[in-house]
Amino acid sequence: MKRIIVFGRIPNPTFDYYLAARLDAPDMPPYEVADIRGGEALALEADGALVILCRYASPLVLRWIEQNAERLSGVGLFLDDDIAAVVTGKDANFFYRLSLCYLALWPLRELSRHLDFVWASTPHLASRLADAKAVVLPPAPPKPLWEAGGRDEDQHRQSDGDVLIGYHATGVHLTEHQFLRPIIADVLRERPQARFEVFADRRANRIWQGLERVRIREPLPWTEYVADAKARRIDIMLVPLAPSHVNDSRSPTKRIDVARYGAAGMFSQGAVYGASADTRELLLPYVEEVWRHHILQLIDDQETRRVLAHATKIVVLQMTAAADRGLGSLMRRNA
Repeated sequence: MKRIIVFGRIPNPTFDYYLAARLDAPDMPPYEVADIRGGEALALEADGALVILCRYASPLVLRWIEQNAERLSGVGLFLDDDIAAVVTGKDANFFYRLSLCYLALWPLRELSRHLDFVWASTPHLASRLADAKAVVLPPAPPKPLWEAGGRDEDQHRQSDGDVLIGYHATGVHLTEHQFLRPIIADVLRERPQARFEVFADRRANRIWQGLERVRIREPLPWTEYVADAKARRIDIMLVPLAPSHVNDSRSPTKRIDVARYGAAGMFSQGAVYGASADTRELLLPYVEEVWRHHILQLIDDQETRRVLAHATKIVVLQMTAAADRGLGSLMRRNA
């Protein structure tokens, strides 16, 4: 192996959260990143290259792998979602499911002849890919990607006492939008100092219509989303997950977003974020009254918000520390 080539729809959070810092670790070989939406593959040097497909492939990439198969040192696939479950589920819109079929499922028939290894983001997802003998690759984000930078994590966000609550998800989480809507309606009615912002696509947008002190935002492109968090704080971030095959396979990457915004996180108990408070974070059952109660408590208690924000920051710092090991052990395991 002389180099590593990563193919994907890049920039994206999957590459940044799982691969970027590991590829920059000491003793790792040089690497290149190629966006599958362009024509970069045609100019890449294949001799001795280890290819990593980050979620997706494309017809051009598949042809390049086929043409250079004898020159490559290996081909691997990294997945951080149960894509088959998303496609067959009801939460994602039709066009997103269709794009997953084209970019992630359809290429597998051709790609499987060349795959040497599969990496998965969580043990649960790896178990769903048991036939592929998938190896777990947890998130390990670069520190600059989530650090608050010059922002003081203990600063009061606003002098007027307002408390900003955020839920940043898309229509893929339509069930969670429906779960939160009556909760937030009650919270805003009982706490006039509370405000709420939600990232929602067209279908989810309709759920949030008719509420005052609610800002509905279109989901941002990845680089803009990171910049948004660097420029401001959110006091409380909600991370509910409805019980489902898709959600059980998810990785706890929302912790990274919570840390970037300097927020106090509220997370669902379960396969993704755990079932105990060993991390000193707030882990809750997926029960409407429980979430309503704890949101109200956090609005009233700035010190608890500070403690929870710090707890999530410590967990994310531990994720980042894992990047120093690079990908060496995984590559040796799959050699």
